Amino acid sequence: MTEPSIAATVEEIDAAWMTAALRASGALPRGQVTGLTVTPVGNGLVGDSFRLALTYEDAPASAPTSVVGKFAAADPASRASGAAFNLYGREVGFYRELASTVGIITPRTHFARIDPATSAFTLIFEDLGPARAGDQLAGCSLDDARTALLEAAALHAPRWNDPTLKAIDWLVAGQAMYPAIVAALPGVIAAYRERYDGVLEADHMALVERLVDIMPLFQGLEDGPFTVQHGDFRLDNILFDIQGGSRRMGTLDWQTLAIGPGLTDVSYFLGAGISPELRRASERDLIGRYHDELQRLGVADYGLDQCWTDYRRMAVHGVFMGVFSAIAVERTERGDALFLAMTRGACAQALDLDTFDLWTA
Repeated sequence: MTEPSIAATVEEIDAAWMTAALRASGALPRGQVTGLTVTPVGNGLVGDSFRLALTYEDAPASAPTSVVGKFAAADPASRASGAAFNLYGREVGFYRELASTVGIITPRTHFARIDPATSAFTLIFEDLGPARAGDQLAGCSLDDARTALLEAAALHAPRWNDPTLKAIDWLVAGQAMYPAIVAALPGVIAAYRERYDGVLEADHMALVERLVDIMPLFQGLEDGPFTVQHGDFRLDNILFDIQGGSRRMGTLDWQTLAIGPGLTDVSYFLGAGISPELRRASERDLIGRYHDELQRLGVADYGLDQCWTDYRRMAVHGVFMGVFSAIAVERTERGDALFLAMTRGACAQALDLDTFDLWTA
């Protein structure tokens, strides 16, 4: 059956639209959707997500009782950021082309299309609930961190140093935006300073100021191994014990997908996801476990010492994400708390690991 047209908002989806989408994906071989109930889910900053509970007529027992739909953010500023940095195109591209080539657990996709002219997009995918949602502000346990790094290795290992990644136009296009990001950074930092001066600790704000010198080096990095990189691998984008505990974890929100060092995801997760005290006590062991898993999955010629050095260097990404994201999306009370927590965690990590000095040595 032919796919339906793109639905720019959840309000454009009715029973007939969902029937067509599920039939085209093979999830509904017979019968039809007769009704749907929509509930907002998640804490997305650049996209809006909803759970759609479905009722059927003459459908097989295997038909999904619910799915999740994702659309461009209703907030104009957040939607403009999503379009300007091709965040929507990258996420749709991941589900259409890359998800099946990596080992990380992601939901089955029923519909994934985008209109490049307007950046309107529709994603309909498998509901991974019931699950335990990661919470960036609460942090996570050491066991959850171990699980997350095993999943990170499952993402990174299959496409490790895969030259065909650089032939994917929509994926490589994201790197063409780096000069614009670097050029915008002084203004972003000025806005961040105005908003959080006196709130963020002085030694942390001093690192934020140094991003102007460090980020051109970070984003211009060409040596070292590369792979598929999530780019925003943190707790708010993770579900643990998915589908009632049948699988260990699911990872969502692939809008910042990129080609780059896998340790960027690892460093970012540990800086933002666990307390500084727990990170300091466990990061050597965690990086060792991640490296062991890479090797088990077939990555060769990448030693543990280099893995540790890359972990230290890539901590700059967490500082950048906390700062840039705070200014790029709609300001909310939770957003302020979130971005401050992310920045503080990443700055503490970078100070502990002498991250910025590694880039300027």
